[in-house]
Amino acid sequence: MDINNMIIKNIADPNELERLFREDPKAFKKAFSHALEQNPDSPVLAVWYERLHFKEAANTEKDFLLQKDFLFMGILAILAGITTRIIFHFVELQAIALINLAFGVLPFIAAYFVYKNPPQKSVLYCLAVLFLISGFYLNMLPLNYKDSIILAYLHLPIFLWGLVGLAFTGNEYGKGSTRLAYLKFNLNFFILYASMAISGMLLAAVTMQLFSFVGLDIEEFYFRNIVLFGAAAIAIVTAYLVSRNLKLAKNIAPYIAKIFSPLVLATLLVYLITVIWLEKNPFLDRNFLIAFNGILLGVLVVTIFSITESGSDEKKNISDYINFALIVLALIIDSVALSAIVFRLSSYGITPNRLAVLGVNILIWANLIWIMLSYMRFLQNKTGPSTIQDAVTKYLPVYGIWAAVVTFTFPIIFN
Repeated sequence: MDINNMIIKNIADPNELERLFREDPKAFKKAFSHALEQNPDSPVLAVWYERLHFKEAANTEKDFLLQKDFLFMGILAILAGITTRIIFHFVELQAIALINLAFGVLPFIAAYFVYKNPPQKSVLYCLAVLFLISGFYLNMLPLNYKDSIILAYLHLPIFLWGLVGLAFTGNEYGKGSTRLAYLKFNLNFFILYASMAISGMLLAAVTMQLFSFVGLDIEEFYFRNIVLFGAAAIAIVTAYLVSRNLKLAKNIAPYIAKIFSPLVLATLLVYLITVIWLEKNPFLDRNFLIAFNGILLGVLVVTIFSITESGSDEKKNISDYINFALIVLALIIDSVALSAIVFRLSSYGITPNRLAVLGVNILIWANLIWIMLSYMRFLQNKTGPSTIQDAVTKYLPVYGIWAAVVTFTFPIIFN
């Protein structure tokens, strides 16, 4: 029986009509017109006609706003590229630190969010002042590689990331749902930016190879002027695309979170068994302790993004148990790392590095305890998933505050 007759036969069966449509949408749409000609008074087919031929009415105001958004994004992308290139010029002259490149991107992303979602004047002034103070303070630090200065360089981007988060959340900076949206934005941003960066690297390789065929070596020029400009500009474009709810990143992110969680759990279990087998000691081996803390941060990031992508479904699944196992494992790792750093502090004295690592380990340990207890209540059907997400989102400012403490006080205290 052809699809036309099947449509007419099942005109009173919505489930079968939907199944026919999903099997072959093109064939269904083609046969539908014949079925409608034979049954012009059918209300069911009238609804299906509107579904198959629906077009949104033109909204000139919305189109104009989209054009304004795109134009503003384009201006910011160009400014970010130019600013990054200028900053890099002074970095080459060794007049300023390399970390200043962050100011070629992050303030412009923040500016786009402020434009897209205008906050109260108090929030706006706070953002402007903190960005200016950060830039001024960073460049007042001596250009050396003392531990306290390096720590400031490492923690400043985290603090600036917090400022971008404030711009993203705007007047709703206190709401857990808005902070959760910012975490999701970061994951989607990373996925899309990585995809665009890989495409850009392939284009750069092809371009330099083509010019080499005619005897021109443009590698240095291309990196200094095109790659740097493009890397900064693409960051603004990516922020724009993700904020416009680009489906590519939104569809991929949950699957990446679900795939990586079990892989990270399995890898860590094998690694920890190997460490115990080889009798590695983080209390005495400094490099191993650093690696241990790196693993901890990686697990924390994977766990947080897995939680943010889990949604608000009350129904538990295997991913929830994997996330819980990851949290318990991370808590064990953090407890060992915390014990090791306390041992090193008591044995070898206080240094800025040890104090910074101690602080971040204490913060992560407290956060993991909160998340683990929330997860236990969820798995016992005492609460919903929102309590787990609250344990993540409500704690985020603590990391930003600690980053600010290390950035702005350690160079003063330890110099």
